[in-house]
Amino acid sequence: MDYFLTEEEAMIKDLAHQIAEERVKPVRAELDEKEIFPTEIMSVLASSDMFGLFIPEEYGGMGKGTFELALVVEELSRVCVGVSTCYAANALGTYPLLLFGTDEQKKQYLPNIASGKHLVAFGLTEANAGSDAAGIQTTATKEGDYYVLNGTKQWITNGEEAQIYTVIAMTDKSRGARGASAFVVEKGTPGFTFGKKEKKMGIRASKTCELIFDGCRIPKENLISKEGMGFIVAMKTLDKSRTGVGAQGLGLAQGAFDEAVHFAKGRVQFGKPIISIQAVQHMLADMAIQIEAARSLVYTTARFIDSGAKDVTKESAIAKTFATDVAMKVTTDALQVMGGSGYMRDYPLEKMMRDAKILQIYEGTNQIQRNVIGQSIVKESARKH
Repeated sequence: MDYFLTEEEAMIKDLAHQIAEERVKPVRAELDEKEIFPTEIMSVLASSDMFGLFIPEEYGGMGKGTFELALVVEELSRVCVGVSTCYAANALGTYPLLLFGTDEQKKQYLPNIASGKHLVAFGLTEANAGSDAAGIQTTATKEGDYYVLNGTKQWITNGEEAQIYTVIAMTDKSRGARGASAFVVEKGTPGFTFGKKEKKMGIRASKTCELIFDGCRIPKENLISKEGMGFIVAMKTLDKSRTGVGAQGLGLAQGAFDEAVHFAKGRVQFGKPIISIQAVQHMLADMAIQIEAARSLVYTTARFIDSGAKDVTKESAIAKTFATDVAMKVTTDALQVMGGSGYMRDYPLEKMMRDAKILQIYEGTNQIQRNVIGQSIVKESARKH
């Protein structure tokens, strides 16, 4: 379907596609097998201005939005979600600064992020604060001109690889979620170290580890927004980033579909290619329907966010949920089309299926997204009546 991309949007999409095909595809199996962080690929994306895509021009970026970012994430995800996660997590970690940072903070951090010199990570999740983000235990205690951070963040994407971390910590535990605040913490700050690298089912090229704060002193100027705004900073950040997870699901589904079609055209059974068998055609048709529906939803939601709409919580949750559920369904069915071959590591489908599962879990499980959508429906109904 023609989504009427502008010439510039088409150029961004084509460039991302070229990088994915030429630089990511040849090494994706090795990156996955050996769990190697794709440093060289990140450098290629940086030199192609992909890290500055969504950052305003006054801070060294291209001044584009969620939609262009989704185009890039989709193309990378068609080939490797592990690599696209490393890239997309950079935006996730940057959004708190973009949305709530002071002009001084933006001038200090955004140019190096835009150039790709500095990677970013987002420190929200903890052992007891996953779906329940209000259960954060990490504290930030004000001491004169500093805040002192203590606690541990878990399952942080780009952990140890990033130079800049946006971290949510409690400045007043007595206030519950309203006692959370957001901070910028730089790698190398005394008292800030890293825990073990996690061994994961999928997205193995992406590095995931603990962030450990033990008497970590940061200047009071590193507070993002003001005390007590941390939960809002986190939720507004996720509202922006969840469409990117939807784009990952979309790209992954498209990549799996392409592999299944290619295989079905070449696989001969009963004297003919299996793509000529109606049962296989119906499976492929269902995949095509779901992928096109997901693309329409992700693209439209990204454009809606970029329009400046103030409340996008329900829409971003819908896009994330639908597209990532599609990714899981399509990779499962694509592997079924390929039969025993799809189950083997000689083909990329088994990796794609492993990668797909995390999309239904991170940045808010799809069950939590349905809670969010349901609560939005209740609020909308109350306003109408």
